[in-house]
Amino acid sequence: MISHTKRDRARELRVNATPFEQTFWQTVRGHRFAGFKFRRQQVIGPFIVDFVCLSAKLVVELDGSQHAEAVAYDQQRDAWLNGEGYWIFRVWNHEWTQQQDAVLERLWEMLNTAAPSPQPLPPDGGGAKTAATTPLSLQGRGAGGEGAAANAAE
Repeated sequence: MISHTKRDRARELRVNATPFEQTFWQTVRGHRFAGFKFRRQQVIGPFIVDFVCLSAKLVVELDGSQHAEAVAYDQQRDAWLNGEGYWIFRVWNHEWTQQQDAVLERLWEMLNTAAPSPQPLPPDGGGAKTAATTPLSLQGRGAGGEGAAANAAE
């Protein structure tokens, strides 16, 4: 059963969504993204996740700068969610703003892959440099794994 406190906090987060969360929600709500249903600010166990596709057990977290200082908490949270069968796709707010196509391509791949290996895009935004010509990989840290070699060759 979901505690009243968590439920109320999730409602508050929906009402006070960040601009990044608002634009992401407009993209994925109402089965708009490849027919998948997403929920926002959903309580899962002791946590509230930004977005979740329950049918794929995929959590999408749009992270702001506060997450750079909350690494240990995020790792603990991710481990718990992984233990419950969820996989996590973390996207920095600036990535969403500057690389929406790359983020959505990665999201589509994760939703349509039987055995995904989800990793966030690299913090330096390496995914956008190769997204127009090369699909993002589910291996490594997005296009940063293979993109680093591609970018070095440029």
